[in-house]
Amino acid sequence: MTIANDVELEQLRDALRGFLAAASGEPVVRAVTEVNGIDRDLWRRLASELGLPTVGLPERYGGGHGLPALRVAMEELGRSLAPVPFLSTVILSSTALAASADDAACSRYLPLIADGELVAALAIVEHDGRWSACDWTTRARHCAGQWHVTGEKAFVVDGAQADTIFVFAATTEGLGLFAVDANTPGVQRVPMTSLDLTRAFARIGFDDADAELVGEVGAAASALAAVRDIAHLALAAENVGGAERCLALSVDYAKTRQQFGRPIGSFQAIKHLCADMLVHVEGARAATAEAAAAGSEQPQRLPVLASVAFVESARAFFYVAQETIHVHGGIGFTWEHPAHLYFRRAKSNQLMFGGPAVDYENVLTLIGV
Repeated sequence: MTIANDVELEQLRDALRGFLAAASGEPVVRAVTEVNGIDRDLWRRLASELGLPTVGLPERYGGGHGLPALRVAMEELGRSLAPVPFLSTVILSSTALAASADDAACSRYLPLIADGELVAALAIVEHDGRWSACDWTTRARHCAGQWHVTGEKAFVVDGAQADTIFVFAATTEGLGLFAVDANTPGVQRVPMTSLDLTRAFARIGFDDADAELVGEVGAAASALAAVRDIAHLALAAENVGGAERCLALSVDYAKTRQQFGRPIGSFQAIKHLCADMLVHVEGARAATAEAAAAGSEQPQRLPVLASVAFVESARAFFYVAQETIHVHGGIGFTWEHPAHLYFRRAKSNQLMFGGPAVDYENVLTLIGV
């Protein structure tokens, strides 16, 4: 693995930020949210012009750039709220594939993901939102040389738009990972209405749907753990990017909005508020950067560091998004202003793994408390 150095990381950041500013501004984001979907053309352009999907792929498939590069990519995507399937396809699905150690499945799917031609979704949790496999009722059975999956998954990111769905399901030998063609008989996909307008979720039902085993039967617990670690880090980075954008919006507004003949940013209350927002952003950034850097060099530390980074960044993003609305006053509460889009993403991310109480408990468990 060749880990990107600081210069290369800044080049990636500049290129991605410039691209997204030109190709995925607020009008584009709002247009896609109206149809609860993703922008496939934008995703293909990111793949062909920047090679973005490879940032999260193994080295043999064009990736191997390390977790710091993945962190930078997620920060910029979070900053712009770009309607692309990076989380579902690269962070979740590709991580599960790579962790399965199934060379045939990786060779089949990862090159298509790298080219931006395949949108994949990973069906993990069920209706209680818990990442605990012991609570799942989705089952897979093997009959006449064919695997079949039955059950229902919820909160599947980009599940209604995906071409292929990877699903964790119980078998008689333990937890398994399976690939299901989204258009195969027995698959029912229903978009879910959620607080976050900029990220599509779906409920997916499997009724004896044909499936392909990925990896060894009963050996998917390690893949699930790997997905959770990378997802913690990736969403932590996305939180940092979103919080940074909220802070920038607030500072710019405070410099230009006039009251009593002077910018509101000159008032002590607004100064203190923006300063507090900056402290939250930088704290979250430091925790996430440490998790990415240390996780690349010492993978055994990633579970704890990524979990801590996610907890800190989720708290920071929600606080900053909330205060962004306050800094903007009456306009901050309107549909036309983007503040509510970031507030919605902040709250949605905070609940992704079950909510703050679950996240804190997870950190305590990992450190042996």
